[in-house]
This record gives sequence, structure tokens and C-alpha cells, in this order.
Amino acid sequence: MQLVFSDAQYWEDFLPLTFTRPIAEMRCGILTFSERWKKLLTIDEVSYLTEDFLQEKFQKPEKRESLFLVPNFLPTPDVLQQIKNLRKGEALVYQDELLAAKVHMENFTLSQIEKMTDITDELLFFKQPTDLFSYNDKAIDFDFELLTKGRTSQPLSPTNGFLGNPEDLFIEEGAQIEFSTLNTRTGKIYIGKNAEIMEGCHLRGPIALCEDSKFNLGAKIYGATTVGPHSKVGGEVNNVVIFGYSNKGHDGFIGNSVIGEWCNLGADTNSSNLKNNYATVKLWNYKSKKFTDTGLQFAGVIMGDHAKTAINTQLNTGTVVGLAANIFKNGFPPNLVENFSWGGMKGDEKFKLEKAIEVAEKAMIRRKIILSEADKKILGYIFKQY
Repeated sequence: MQLVFSDAQYWEDFLPLTFTRPIAEMRCGILTFSERWKKLLTIDEVSYLTEDFLQEKFQKPEKRESLFLVPNFLPTPDVLQQIKNLRKGEALVYQDELLAAKVHMENFTLSQIEKMTDITDELLFFKQPTDLFSYNDKAIDFDFELLTKGRTSQPLSPTNGFLGNPEDLFIEEGAQIEFSTLNTRTGKIYIGKNAEIMEGCHLRGPIALCEDSKFNLGAKIYGATTVGPHSKVGGEVNNVVIFGYSNKGHDGFIGNSVIGEWCNLGADTNSSNLKNNYATVKLWNYKSKKFTDTGLQFAGVIMGDHAKTAINTQLNTGTVVGLAANIFKNGFPPNLVENFSWGGMKGDEKFKLEKAIEVAEKAMIRRKIILSEADKKILGYIFKQY
């Protein structure tokens, strides 16, 4: 069975995070949406219905019987069972939107669907970038249960201080934790394979530190925070989702934010997450091409892949940083930093595409990952179109 993830309704709503990926490849909780659904449905073969310029990297569906799915929600047990029980020609609908269907992907249209069932359960849906940190506590709980049920955690070294229920801490094989404090009274803590928590760190759940990632010396981490694989985090962090392969290695504060892959935040980079007048925060919306009220009092930065900040960078409340932007000039950058900005200020010249590709290649080879030709084409498309 082929699992087909659809971007039809929401891809543009998640920009700049989805400039380089389908929605299913975003991370929230411990897993990406794709990883979560593969485990829930025990299906390994996945494909994507996404933007044309992404399809060279992210495989198109084969023309055969498939399970079509909108991926960006957490299912209840009943809804998960309904999805598993779908027969060919049947579909599930949630709030007048197609959610899942068992169909043949050759010339797939709604006319193939013979029976539609409305879902009555209330689902936790992710509809905009801020939902990734706003609902991250629930996603960590969901994934913690999914990944650890029936398994035994590695023991916590006695050099550490611990508060809470031991069942709410799970340490994967190869993880190292010494002379730090961990508190699960406020939420679960998951430490991934070969991750490291250096001495003097303080963790207050819910927290997910994924495979091969590190909390640097003396880090202060408040939940709900997810650090994706192969990342380094230091300083103070509160309710942040880092997709992976990104570094915030030094002192400085980031809160209520989402950071993409291959980003680097220079020493003492700080992001405000609360306005001085306590008003709700507006964020740039690429779909409507205007700043839109999030309804949130706390919102920091949404940062696309390959973005960089220089030392002592100060980011205003509600800042959106585009793909491959470089922020290094004096003063507060605007609340929208354009894709490929060279400097970070409005009207700055663009970072030359060939230079952006060169930097991306150098950053990725440090993790033994090659920037593919498909990746280069994606960067080139965004450079020209956005």
C-alpha cells in the first residue's frame, strides 16, 4: 500500500518553512508528520502531492491503489481506526475538507469516491507555523507514547538531579547526560539516540532532544521544546521547535519560535517573544501578502531553512526570516526578512544564488550530507519566484 501525503489545502499557509519541503516533512513533537504516520499505519512507502518544483526531490505517487492523507493533524484512536478501515472508494471528511481516502491514484478525482463519512471527533489540526510551537506539548505527549510504549529507558546517571515521575523520562541508547537537572513534573522528556546533555544544563519538560543532538554547557531549556536531529542548542530556550541540522550553540534567548533546517544563530542572538504593550502578535503571511494577527500574545521568530544570524543579532517580536537569509547589520531587522537577503534590512541586495548554494554545500558536508541537484533547483526556484 502506498501512502500519499497531500499538500493541497495548507502548503502556502506554512511558508517560509515549506519553501523546501512538503507539509509532511515538518517536525513537531518528536517526529515529523511523515515519520508519525508511517509508524501509526505501519506503512513504509510514502509519496507526496505537493508543489511542482518540489516533486523532483519528493516522490510523486505511483498510479496504483493508495491511501490519500492530509498529514498535519494528530488522530484520536477512533479516527486512526477509521483511516485503517477505509475501503476503496471510501473517504473521511473533517470540517468539509477531505482528510483521508482509499483511491486509485491514476487520474484521481473526487468522482472516484463512493462514500464520504464525516468525522465527529475533534482533531488537533496544525494550520499555521505558530501551531507547531503552540501545540508542541500535545505532540510530544503523543509521540512519547507512540515511541516508548512497552520499551525500557536507559538509566539516568546518578550525577544528575531529577524531579517527577521516572516513567515520564525516556533515554535512548547511547545518550549521555551528566551533572544536569531534569524535571518531568511539567511534561515528559525524551532524549534521543546518541544525544548529549552537557554538564550544568537545566531541563523542564515537555522536551524532545532528538538523535545526535546536544544541549551545550549550562543550557536552560523550558518546554514545550523540540530539538530535531543533529543540532546544538545553548543559552535559554522556551517553547521552540527546531526541525533539525541547525545550531543555536551560544548564549541568547529564543522563545515561541520555529527554526528550519541548516540554520545558524550567532552568539547572543536574541528573539523577543512579547510586545511591550502586551498586544497580540502579527506575523507576515505569504498567502495573503500581509501581516496577519496570530491571536497570540507570545510569538518570536519563524525562520526558513539555511538562514543565518550574526553575533548580537536582535530580532523583534513576530519576525519571519526567509529562506537563506543572512542577518548581520546593526539595528533591529524588519519583521519580514526577505528570502536570500544579504544583510537582513529592507531593500538590501540579494545573497547571490551561487554563493548561497556554496554555503549550503559547506554547511551540509560537515554533517556528511550532500546538497543534491534537486536541492539546488529548489533554491534556484525560490530565488527567482519569491
